[in-house]
Formats: sequence, C-alpha cells, structure tokens
Amino acid sequence: MSNTPEDHSLFEPGDDDTWIPTDYARGPWDPRACHGGPVSALLARGVEAVEPAVPDSQVAWQVARLTIELTRPVPVGRPLTMITDIERPGRKVSLVAVRLLDADTEVARVRALRIRSHHLDLPDDTAQPLPDPPGAPGDAPTQRVTWAVDDHIAFHSDACDHRFVEGSWDTPGPVGVWIRLRTRVVPGEAPSGLQRAAAAADFGNGVSAGLPFERFLYINPDLTVHLLRDPVGEWIGMRSASHYGTADHSVGAGFAESALYDADGRVGRSVQSLLLDER
Repeated sequence: MSNTPEDHSLFEPGDDDTWIPTDYARGPWDPRACHGGPVSALLARGVEAVEPAVPDSQVAWQVARLTIELTRPVPVGRPLTMITDIERPGRKVSLVAVRLLDADTEVARVRALRIRSHHLDLPDDTAQPLPDPPGAPGDAPTQRVTWAVDDHIAFHSDACDHRFVEGSWDTPGPVGVWIRLRTRVVPGEAPSGLQRAAAAADFGNGVSAGLPFERFLYINPDLTVHLLRDPVGEWIGMRSASHYGTADHSVGAGFAESALYDADGRVGRSVQSLLLDER
C-alpha cells in the first residue's frame, strides 16, 4: 500500500470540529511546532468557509488580503479549535477574522479583506508593469531542502516540491522558485489556489535566507499576502528576497518580501516581519 505525502494531509479532523496538525505540518525551528505554511493554509481555508457578510446576498468574494499572525507556537498533534467572525459586513468590501486556539490559548489568527468579485472590462491601453515570472516550474528539477532536515517528517522537507530557477537552497540571497504542495491541507479536498498561495508565501524568508541556518534564527511571526485574483494551478512561483539592515543598523529585525505568480502570470505579493537572533 502506498504511503507517500500525496496519501496524507497537513491536518486531520479531531473531535468537536477541531483540526489536528500531522507530522507533515512540522516546521524547521522546533519539531514540536508547526511550520507557518500549513497554519496559513488552514486559516485561508477558514476564511473561504465564512458565509456571505450580508444575509441572502449573492455577492461573490475575492480575498484581496490575508494578514496572518502566528501568536504562539502551534503544537503538532494537538487539537485546534477554529473560531470565525465577520468583523465588517458589506456588499462591496468585507472584513473577516479566523482564530486558532489550543485549548483556551490563541496560537494563530488571520484577518482577511474580501472585495466583491465582478467582471470589469479594462481598456486596452491600461498601464501595467511588464510580466517578469521566474521562468516556469518545468525549467528546473525539484531540489531537496539541505538545511533544517533531521529524522522527522516535516512540511518543508516532505510536503512540498521546490524548483529553483534562480538561486538555490545552498546559495544565500534572493531566489526565483516554484513551490507545489504535495499533500492536501485537509483530507478529501484538493487545496484551493488561496490555500496554495498562503502555504507557499510563508517560505519567503526560508528560500531567500542570507544568514546561515546553523548560526541564526530568522523567524517570521506574521505573513501578509495581497492577491489580484484567485491563483490557478498547483504551482506558486516566487521571487523572494530577505532584508536585514546593515551591520551598523541591525536591531534584530528584518523582513522578507516575495512577488507571487501562478501559471497565468503575476498574482500577488507577500511580506513577512522577521525576528533575527543568534542560536
């Protein structure tokens, strides 16, 4: 019987409508805690499940922004309760919130800005930046993670494919990379484009790291994703770079930013705040 990542999911359903992170949700910083990518994907799924903000409304929503805060380590193997709230009802713009709780302790949350989705004809002379995708997924082979790998199954090493078309895991600095989820987020569902984008975007600081993993921490306690539309296809492309200031102005903080792409071109951007420290 097959036992590959494709046979598994990042979360399994628990009792009382909870979700339990599996081994495939594990992160690189502590084997007891989740990677931010699976948590972000589950929160994105929670946003998608929120009912229309206006009762009996036929409005279709486009998620334009996700702001995710990883407020505590999210434990692997423990049931998480999800709580949703419509903070701002509306017919054109709506703000929703989703929280994840470990027992009574909040471990992560997202606030999502939804914009009414409708067809709009743009003129032919609309000024737009030129497309600059980082090649295509088929331009490079899958490259295994070479850092933060041990005997544990983990998200970064076992649940995703990474194809670097610019830079690599072993080359510090900015990269162009395509990322694909190999597992489902939850059993029985194909991940949506929003879930795939949220999971991939959390890799920005890892794929573009300019500091050696063996000596430094560069943890992101948040992630903000802006999207033009729903991503399509299995692969999310990223041009990512991390910024740490200079030797004379380092305060132990930084940020990573990524341009996001799918098979049809530019789809969004993401930014992560970074906590920098020596191990």
